[in-house]
Amino acid sequence: MPDYQHGLLFGIAVPPSARDHQAVLATAELADDLGLDIVGFQDHPYQATFLDAWTLLSYVAGKTQHIRLFPNVANIPLRPPAVLARSAAALDILSAGRVELGLGAGYFLAPIASMGGPRRTRGELVDALEEAIAVIRALLEPGPPVHFQGNYYSLTGAQPGPVPPHRIAIWLGAYKRRMLELTGRAADGWIPSLGYASPGELGQMNRTIDAAAEAAGRKPSDIRRGFNVSGSFATSGSGFLQGPSRVWVEQLAALALEHGISAFNLAVTPGSDGDLRRWADEVAPAVREAVASERQGRPATATSHQAPADGTGEAASVAAREAQRLVGEEEGSPAVGRAGQEMLLAIHQHLRQELARLREVIDEVRAGRSSAVQARSYLNTMTMRQNYWTLGAFCAAYCRVVSVHHAIEDQSLFPDLKAADQSLAPVIERLQHEHEGIAKVLAAVDAALVATVEDEEQLDGAQSAVEHLSDALLAHLQYEEDNLLEPIGRLAIQV
Repeated sequence: MPDYQHGLLFGIAVPPSARDHQAVLATAELADDLGLDIVGFQDHPYQATFLDAWTLLSYVAGKTQHIRLFPNVANIPLRPPAVLARSAAALDILSAGRVELGLGAGYFLAPIASMGGPRRTRGELVDALEEAIAVIRALLEPGPPVHFQGNYYSLTGAQPGPVPPHRIAIWLGAYKRRMLELTGRAADGWIPSLGYASPGELGQMNRTIDAAAEAAGRKPSDIRRGFNVSGSFATSGSGFLQGPSRVWVEQLAALALEHGISAFNLAVTPGSDGDLRRWADEVAPAVREAVASERQGRPATATSHQAPADGTGEAASVAAREAQRLVGEEEGSPAVGRAGQEMLLAIHQHLRQELARLREVIDEVRAGRSSAVQARSYLNTMTMRQNYWTLGAFCAAYCRVVSVHHAIEDQSLFPDLKAADQSLAPVIERLQHEHEGIAKVLAAVDAALVATVEDEEQLDGAQSAVEHLSDALLAHLQYEEDNLLEPIGRLAIQV
């Protein structure tokens, strides 16, 4: 099976236990702090011991800063797709573009009926899910009022919107042939779970998805492949994900390279911080490194998810390799210094990832998925402003992250370094001068976005401003790493 060349995502799947709600929240917040990519919660509205998935996702969105959020997977029979589309768009706006949609057909028939949901055959559930996808997509994309008449769902002039700041991906939990074919035909991703699909079954399932995608005129690489996994670091058996971290790394890297799996979500018990830290600190970076090393010798297959041309998409693996190199080569450095090095690299890694995401948002606007040209066909001025406001809000949030990071450096890190080693004064002065320059570039991005709101033809100016930001910020981060990582370790500077 091919490697679809998608960037790797590592996340967690947390049981939404109402009794352990404080531990559930703490686990999600720790995953965010550790730099994991995504957190998902089961959606079983008929389960009286569970927190409601959408209420929980919304609360976690307010408690976290970076991690993506998704229902793993939403129960379509009990979540009307038109309302689900509105809910997803609203949470995406409020979380600055961090929401994806996992959808399931809903095969627990009796519990669904007990909540007043429809009692459908399994075949009808698949047909209804396909209609639900069409309804959700129609309401998430700009366009005229939607008219849709299906056997299970209908829209009679429903207005699309609000427009989310990024294209929300739809991932399906699928196992049987018809659901796998629907995934290849209509979804953005596939998210099966270990226990329902073994590693040995992924190959045939993937082939079914690929064939359906090609029959629908799509590329197999258009569909991201995920896997909800579980295992034990304590045991030493021969089974899947049973053993120390190196066993997990070897097995997960093989799934990425042989079956194209690129999103791994670890099932964690709320409060199990040890396993979560091992997943984030030992498994995820090592799998990324192993896959990146193997891919260097492989030609890239055609995919709609290629990394940005400026290399920002490779920042995560570069930072991880650099962190490992520093810790490995500078064992004489105090532990505080090594921690400071890794923290600075982690901050820079986040800034590079966010910069890459900002460029994607601008590209999405240029591609017409949320442009004023399309918006004017059905929206009044205020709604059009809201469409661009969501883009502007995302950009503004990114600009604030950069500015706050630089302020912390100017007020704390740089004085500590300068006091400890006066020879660093010229480097620090240059970095402070660059901070002032980057602040001006950030202001130019904001001004260009304001101009775009007033005149859609000014999008070129916004894109040019973001490109200028990219050039300035990437060069600045590299210079800082080249000149400050070694003294941070040697002088035991806290970051």
